[in-house]
Amino acid sequence: MNATSPEAAGPGRIVLLTTSHRVAPGLLSWPAWQALRSADRVLCADGAHPQLPYLREAGIPVDEAAPTAQELIDACAGGRTVVVVATGEGEPALTDGLARLAGTGRVAMPELELLPASYDLPGARLLDLVQVMDRIRVECPWSSQQTHKGLAKYGIEEAYELVEAIEDGDRDELREELGDVLLQVVFHSRIAEEDPEAPFSIDDVAGGIVTKLIHRHPHVFGDETATTPEEVKEHWLRTKAEEKRRESVTEGIPLGQPGLALAAKLASRVRTAGLDVPLPTGDGIGYELLAMAVRAEAAGVDPEAALRVAARAYRDAVRAAEGVPS
Repeated sequence: MNATSPEAAGPGRIVLLTTSHRVAPGLLSWPAWQALRSADRVLCADGAHPQLPYLREAGIPVDEAAPTAQELIDACAGGRTVVVVATGEGEPALTDGLARLAGTGRVAMPELELLPASYDLPGARLLDLVQVMDRIRVECPWSSQQTHKGLAKYGIEEAYELVEAIEDGDRDELREELGDVLLQVVFHSRIAEEDPEAPFSIDDVAGGIVTKLIHRHPHVFGDETATTPEEVKEHWLRTKAEEKRRESVTEGIPLGQPGLALAAKLASRVRTAGLDVPLPTGDGIGYELLAMAVRAEAAGVDPEAALRVAARAYRDAVRAAEGVPS
């Protein structure tokens, strides 16, 4: 056998090139471009693969073919390198076939390399959520008719379910409830795109909060410094006051929130502003609850959360009295 025979050249190399549909086509890693340019042959089973126009524009010929595992091995004979541009499913039939042939021990297998050509960045799955929501809005008879007002009650429900998951310490439930809250944001943003007078999109929502976060964290994105949580809060309140330019510290406090939370929020604004405002006096349990909520806030206790803890203990006591397992 001489050094130039196909057998001497070895069984070759298969490169399975994977890409993410969440990254713009054509934005491939440098190792991917190197593999594509140096390959003896490039194959793709999907003639409509979004990468193909960009590969061909770069001068890389791509054969639209779906070879079997044995055919692919044969194509690598003589030390040739074949790059397979994987479809969205990742070519399971092909890889399974290669694994079966390798398992026989009777086939000289090419070197097999899995080469990710593009990667999902953190948050990439949010793009999937936006696309799914867009399709649901168009095609679902129920979702297509929803309005901001009609969905408002679900936002409240999901927020409370999120709080309950946090209090229960259930990690799986927490992940699910965070998804439900995120759905509300994406759903409302999709509805807002259709407003004839003042439309906005999820990108506008995200852009707005990004701008706000950067502006309210000058110790992170600017020249100011903050080494304690108290200094961070001071920066936040100062920049927020500059943005809002409110006439009263009570502005922006939603009056529709639960009573204890409302009382605590008012007390927090009063205390932070350094105002001396006596509590109103009157007959009835409401004024007593107000005083208790203010005392709790001053002590660093969330009265709403504290009452929920006590109420849950009361619920457990009721179930115990009924002989029902908690």
